[in-house]
Amino acid sequence: MSVRDVINERRAYRALDPVDITRDTIEELMEAVSLTPSCFNNQPWRFIFSRDSIEEVKEALSSGNAWAKSSSLIVAVTSRKEDDCIIKDREYHHFDVGMAAYALILRATELGLVAHPIAGYDPEIVREKLGIPDEFSIITLIIIGKHSNDTSLLSEKQAETEKRRPERKPFSDLFFIDGWGI
Repeated sequence: MSVRDVINERRAYRALDPVDITRDTIEELMEAVSLTPSCFNNQPWRFIFSRDSIEEVKEALSSGNAWAKSSSLIVAVTSRKEDDCIIKDREYHHFDVGMAAYALILRATELGLVAHPIAGYDPEIVREKLGIPDEFSIITLIIIGKHSNDTSLLSEKQAETEKRRPERKPFSDLFFIDGWGI
């Protein structure tokens, strides 16, 4: 599968079936993250793969993410600004961690999995359950499973988004060439 194919295939599906997540699968995802570029190769990310501890992490999910309780793996993505470049007021760890998370998402897609990052969780519960030190920011949780056609656990709106890719903003709203608004 080409990079373009993987990008086109990637979707934030919510309907999930259980899938066996092996140590080899986790290591494939780790390798993708480890090869991600970062400022001065600082690699400021820390990813916690919750497979055996997944039920404890599911306690942190918001009610709007009840669908994520069908996941087979939850990855907590963390970082701290001190571990990456800080140039004046620019903290690069957010950018670098975002690239690393997307590398994981693309590799999961290539492996036939759904990898859906979420913001709907209680970070203090995640921190407690996974023993994440206070100085680390919990950036996101990535919900991983196998896509399912069963939408019974989804809200009506969520089930509707499973049917087609959400509309993207027009290029003219997002991209400029040679200057802002041009």
